[in-house]
Amino acid sequence: MASVWLNGDLLDESEARLATTDRGFTLGDGVFETIRANEFLPLWLSDHLQRLRAGADQIGLPVPFQDDAIADAIGRLLATTKQKVSAVRLTVSRGSMTARGLWPVDATSRPTCLLTAAAGGAHPAQDVVVARTTRRNEFSPLSRIKSLNYGDNIIARREAISRGATDALMLNTKGHVACATVGNVFIRTAGRWMTPTIPDGILSGLARWRLIKEIGAIEATLTIDDVGRADAAFISNSLGCSMIRSIDGRLLSGTIDEGPLHSIYSV
Repeated sequence: MASVWLNGDLLDESEARLATTDRGFTLGDGVFETIRANEFLPLWLSDHLQRLRAGADQIGLPVPFQDDAIADAIGRLLATTKQKVSAVRLTVSRGSMTARGLWPVDATSRPTCLLTAAAGGAHPAQDVVVARTTRRNEFSPLSRIKSLNYGDNIIARREAISRGATDALMLNTKGHVACATVGNVFIRTAGRWMTPTIPDGILSGLARWRLIKEIGAIEATLTIDDVGRADAAFISNSLGCSMIRSIDGRLLSGTIDEGPLHSIYSV
């Protein structure tokens, strides 16, 4: 059985319990981070914790443990695994409140903090489509934090699979490219790498800003026409990069030197 860390205790997964009234479960009221670990070393941990706290501040959620306690917990959890690469997920929800309702006045809560670790997976090439059933709301503060509200992303991914693809490009309300369902998007047009801007409704990915520096990409508002002219593209997140093989059935003809893309995950 796998181990998890829950509210300060390292437990067998079968022993971990969440309250049925936990607002992370009932309302998606919380934030999370997914952290790559190379053997026992979590990658970019301080940046992940900084982003977690910024997102928690955005929704008025106190994080119940200090950074050093979380770092120690991740180390303890990884020591129970034998994986070369792990995907560590840190989830903080508001937990149960002393009164029910969307935002009961004067109610107090006891936040839940959970760490899990799974084997890091491969990052195969993706066939993507532009999502038609939903859009990214660039006006919502939630578009720029890792909240537990992933409904639109799930809808877009289901649509992609139903159309014979593996992932979807999500547009914002203005019809500009925002992101994939679980990552930032980079496209290459006329020899130049580009990626959507933060105001377009994207999460500021930790891999994203490193890749911007690594490959000399520019931030720009991207249209469907820009995507149609791209000869190469990829999706990035904190766990790795996936090449995009086709968009809406159009095969991308360009080749990519993947070395610089993967190099950021080895330090």
